[in-house]
Amino acid sequence: MVPTLREGDQLLVRYGAPIRAGAVVLFRHPFQQDLLVVKRAAERRSKGWWLLSDNRPVDSDSRSYGPVPDDLVLGRVLLRLRPSPAWLAPGRGLERLLLAPRLARVPGLARKLGVWAEER
Repeated sequence: MVPTLREGDQLLVRYGAPIRAGAVVLFRHPFQQDLLVVKRAAERRSKGWWLLSDNRPVDSDSRSYGPVPDDLVLGRVLLRLRPSPAWLAPGRGLERLLLAPRLARVPGLARKLGVWAEER
């Protein structure tokens, strides 16, 4: 999940929270269910969530194991607590504001405040 998260980061997770596209989520790996993994929910598909890494060259995500069933998605990551606090789950209102034309022109602002938008 580099650059958003690095190995060893401590996270605050809201278990059972509703998931929407763009959210950072905690889930059980589909093939090794004792392994907890953090990825970004890219889109909802018929068989579950399509989860991708923020580090695109890394393909240990849904590109290699397919959609992750809902029952394996445990919750939404709200905050990175350590090494430096960062909000990873803004509300819809803040998301809309940060993606509006005026603020969207500020490079990196939305991503710093936890809003993820597909780069075009």
